[in-house]
Amino acid sequence: MLVKGADMVEVECVARGYLAGSGWKEYRETGSVCGVALPAGLKESSALPEPIFTPATKAQTGHDENISFDAMAQRVGADLSSRLRDLTLKIYTLAAEYARTKGILIADTKFEFGTVAGELVLGDEVLTPDSSRFWPLDTYEPGRAQDSYDKQFVRDYLERIRWSKSPPAPPLPAEVAAKTSEKYKQAYRALTGREL
Repeated sequence: MLVKGADMVEVECVARGYLAGSGWKEYRETGSVCGVALPAGLKESSALPEPIFTPATKAQTGHDENISFDAMAQRVGADLSSRLRDLTLKIYTLAAEYARTKGILIADTKFEFGTVAGELVLGDEVLTPDSSRFWPLDTYEPGRAQDSYDKQFVRDYLERIRWSKSPPAPPLPAEVAAKTSEKYKQAYRALTGREL
């Protein structure tokens, strides 16, 4: 594996094909996500008419915060923002189409970009259960939270114990860690046809 340091863009690039997580919460409050107006009457986990780009700030502590495209353009420039939006939606669409053929819906995903020697590159993890919501196609049903192959199991545990979301994070019980690990392995097997 070749690893290079990159000058990272200080905005996370999120593509959403379905309404979940912070996007669902924002939609219920405003009818939009990151300034993108959406049709009325969508349910939790509804497929969006087309994938949308919803950038977020990269918080040094705590949770990232959704921002509008205009706010992103003010931070990193209009040209770079447009390029990142287009790349994010293109990569997401290709990945979502492939995953669907393997029985997985990619509800949303996050990319981080940077530059190496002046060239724009993808950095950090790409299309993993840590950066994406993977849902099994065969149990998908809008109007409720979905079964998932991602870290939603950990999120649900932390919600159950009512963690304040302030550091330090509580230790995960062994069974939560094991269940999450198995979810990741299930996604890998479904997408690649191989064992991890």
